Amino acid sequence: MDAPPPLRTDGSNEFARLSMQVRVPRIARDVLDRNPAYAAGIRRAIEQLAIDIESDAPVPAPRPPSPDVTDWGVANAAHARETWLGTEWFYAELAFYRELSHACRFWETGRDPFEPVKEEELAGERPWQRLGAALCGRGPREERILALLDDALWGNRVDLSYAVAASRAREDGDLLVDERATAVPWLCAPGASVHVVADNIGTELALDLALAAAVLEDATARVTLHVKMQPVFVSDALACDVWRLLARMRERGGDARELAERLVAGFEADRLALAPDPFWSGPDFLWEAPRHMREALASATIVVLKGDANYRRLVGDALWPPSEPFAAAAGYVPVPLVCLRTMKSDPVLGLPAGLGERLDAQEPRWRIDGRRGLVQTYVPRGYSVPSSGNPVVSNAQ
Repeated sequence: MDAPPPLRTDGSNEFARLSMQVRVPRIARDVLDRNPAYAAGIRRAIEQLAIDIESDAPVPAPRPPSPDVTDWGVANAAHARETWLGTEWFYAELAFYRELSHACRFWETGRDPFEPVKEEELAGERPWQRLGAALCGRGPREERILALLDDALWGNRVDLSYAVAASRAREDGDLLVDERATAVPWLCAPGASVHVVADNIGTELALDLALAAAVLEDATARVTLHVKMQPVFVSDALACDVWRLLARMRERGGDARELAERLVAGFEADRLALAPDPFWSGPDFLWEAPRHMREALASATIVVLKGDANYRRLVGDALWPPSEPFAAAAGYVPVPLVCLRTMKSDPVLGLPAGLGERLDAQEPRWRIDGRRGLVQTYVPRGYSVPSSGNPVVSNAQ
């Protein structure tokens, strides 16, 4: 089927409207509360941004000193003169974070408006308890990577922009699709090149790094960690956040320190790479990625796509029929892909027949409350598990 249109903020999707009209201004004002030392001009600009969204003002055009002005050009032209509450949700949300970076002068100072909440997460015990439990795994590498995929999935609940999800405990029935077993052979392939598109700092990133370290146990494997270049979605990881977390791991000692040292050694040996890019904080869907990003992902043995916003970027932020095959949305990706996502928005597909409709009737908030998780794996037609890091593609049709 043809892809459905992206969700909009005009009230046609209740959660998209609520997010832009209520949650996003609340995030802006929380930045003010957590950064009392901001200069008066910055405080006025952030408050005005919140007011503009609430009052449905036009979305402003990108402008310097942001280095991604050109990257936003096509999307801005396509949405010219549209308002915050009358445009596509994905575009509006990412435009908010672009404007917040401008208002707080991030590009001039390098000061992350979300640093206080990120520090609060790292100062608590949650990341270290979850990481400690994950590092206790024993047994064959394939079994440990299978378990670490599960840890990395539920780590995605700890989204500091969405407390209702972060505070949840796992229950029976929370995992709606579990296709980890399909992904594991690709992650364990000799010489695998694994690209991880990261999401949140703190608990989730710590568990992602544990997964990366397990991949790197193969001395010929390589992991590329894609991160943001500017602060978005409150807790999304920047390159500096990765180094901050590694430093805290070293300070904790024990297994956390040993993990950090293995990862730093991997970085120094050029087997672990960080790949910050403005694409991940921009408004384009994955099939619209610039050439350099498409080529980077196409070089992977497998791509690990983390989190709700990246899932929305993959599937066009659209309301697909929930039982539509996952390949209907992911089929343009040229290499194997595994999505680890706890649900914090409406788009979903690839569910067993009738499950989405049954949950819609029984639990109206199941798509957005952060309880349910998905591990969905797509392997392009003709691919077979490689005996080396280079995927084998059959010419058979």
